[in-house]
Amino acid sequence: MNTSRPVPVPPPGGRLKWHLSAPYSARHVVILALLVLLLVVTGQRTEMDRMLSMTGEAVLNLLGVDNNSQVVRGLSSVADNMWPPVLMTQESLARMTDFDADNLPMFSRVEQVVTTENRLNPETYQLESTESTQQMLVKPLGYVWVVLVKMVETLEIAFWGTILAVLLSIPLSWFAARNYSPNRFTYTTARSLISLLRSAPELIVALFLVLAYGFGPIAGVLALGLHAAGFLGKFYAEDIENADKKPQEALEAIGAGKIKTLWYGVLPQVLPQYIAYTAYILDRNLRMATVIGLVGAGGIGQELKGRFDMYDYGHVTTILISIFVFVFVLDQISARIRARMI
Repeated sequence: MNTSRPVPVPPPGGRLKWHLSAPYSARHVVILALLVLLLVVTGQRTEMDRMLSMTGEAVLNLLGVDNNSQVVRGLSSVADNMWPPVLMTQESLARMTDFDADNLPMFSRVEQVVTTENRLNPETYQLESTESTQQMLVKPLGYVWVVLVKMVETLEIAFWGTILAVLLSIPLSWFAARNYSPNRFTYTTARSLISLLRSAPELIVALFLVLAYGFGPIAGVLALGLHAAGFLGKFYAEDIENADKKPQEALEAIGAGKIKTLWYGVLPQVLPQYIAYTAYILDRNLRMATVIGLVGAGGIGQELKGRFDMYDYGHVTTILISIFVFVFVLDQISARIRARMI
């Protein structure tokens, strides 16, 4: 049956009159005006005008038009101190109790290092510079090894946080899916719990977990796992609800229960999306694991905060480079896994 409408044709000697409504109405104008007003008010509260002014000064400074830019001065000062990255470590032999000159670590060497210290003269009450010579154990790639160990710990925190999130989100998604939840109470409870987990930022959760479990990776794993479970639970449940109903109806018609229907009728449809969601959460957890370390939840974040507080910007550069490399490699690996499994 052809349901297409015929193309209107004007009568002989006549003209076909077309009429198109205006693409906007007075209501659209009012809504647009309210949005502009909202942007103006919130922009002033968040100092967007000052941000644009300072950014403009920085652009003019880079073009050689304006010589006064706080942004350029601040970034230049940090950039000068952040390069080159620090690769080696130095440790005074006087502080080492088990030093063996005949059994040095690989690629290490002992050097005489002259250090200058400013000390207060108790008689003149003035700072005086004094030089001292110390024997130092130099490890050319010692700090690279320190960062590598911390990054592996960060990756482990992200990995176990993702595993915990998946384990928690599987039952949550079952009860949060409207077409599979046993009743209205379980559906509402699961949805509320998912919203609660998503609403609590990892950094805030890590602060409380550090108080409960102490400094270390336990707080980091729990903080990442609980927060990510809220996201995965929501995504998993929505995919279950939006899955094609025909395979599920066919399985139910031959007497399959809900678990078998979910396993054979829904899971094959949603598995590619589940893999993509989980890979994204793992990538996100790796980045967030560096942030929650700032509050003592383990990983490279603790090292980053310590070096930043001591103004060791060369060490900070090494850490930032390692974070970029790890995130990039993980993204490439996850892309290959998705390509093979989808």
